[in-house]
Amino acid sequence: MTTSPALSVGLIGTGRMGAFHAETLARRLPGVRLGALADPAPGAALALADRLGCATAYTDAADLFADPDIGAVVIATPARTHADLVEAAAKAGKAVYCEKPMAVTLAEADRAVEAARVAGVPLQVGFNRRYDAGFRAAHDRIRAGDIGTPQLLRSLTRDPGLADPSRIPPWTIFLETLIHDFDTLRYLNPGAEPAEVFAMADALVRPDFKDRGLLDTAVVTIRFDNGALATAEANFQAVYGYDVRGEVFGSNGMFTMGDIRRTHLTAYGPDGITAGCTTYDQDLFRDAYVAELADFAETVRTGRTPYVTGEDARAALAVALAAVESVTTGGPVRVARV
Repeated sequence: MTTSPALSVGLIGTGRMGAFHAETLARRLPGVRLGALADPAPGAALALADRLGCATAYTDAADLFADPDIGAVVIATPARTHADLVEAAAKAGKAVYCEKPMAVTLAEADRAVEAARVAGVPLQVGFNRRYDAGFRAAHDRIRAGDIGTPQLLRSLTRDPGLADPSRIPPWTIFLETLIHDFDTLRYLNPGAEPAEVFAMADALVRPDFKDRGLLDTAVVTIRFDNGALATAEANFQAVYGYDVRGEVFGSNGMFTMGDIRRTHLTAYGPDGITAGCTTYDQDLFRDAYVAELADFAETVRTGRTPYVTGEDARAALAVALAAVESVTTGGPVRVARV
């Protein structure tokens, strides 16, 4: 009996998220191996390669794209580099997994999607909530009609702590945080598309950084083309932990998703009722992060359409950009379709 050779995947960007993905490729996925790492920071790729037993490390992503041993690429670099790297990887004939957001302008998104289409390679984007068991079960049951017609939806992201506001680029709360929620709301309202957005945002956690462009708190209302109304909210400092939840209210019932508790243990004592909370995204969504890369590998092997496509990423970006425009103008904004 013969076995297929392992899929050799190269990873670009060895920071916090990149290191987790690299470890998944190296240790958690049967039939996959971490073939190479790349990072422009001197020594960064080599240090992670040594830790994970990867033989090849580059400082230039172009060298990884040119490596004939690499069949697929995972991009985990800063957001504003994503679109160019997706385009370069696709032109090199590599299957592409890109962390969110895939791009920060619609023109960039269109170039990335077109590059993958022309090259005939899959392009998958890292909206990990679609791989969380609760969110996926809700999607499947909503699609099956179990709660009738969705009418009200809610998605929220509250990060556990705002460390250094000076390192946060303008509009991050929409382009990099709420982008997850915008995709989640589309996912939980199958077949419908966002039509109009109204957004409000402010620096409530660190008001002293507002004059430098920081927005750390935001609420976005979205009207979908099927009539459903949705809200997405984010805050950069939830003192109790990493809080991600969703809710869909329909004509025949309601689903809720998300639980911040580390376990189902609840303690009853003299100080009241307490439960330990998750404070890190790689703990809350650990299984989902692994599942999305496992699915990417299976997509590469089988040639099927990715579960989360470049078009999905573009659609979420269109909502984020409409939210940016809404905050700038102070009024509702139609969501761009083309």
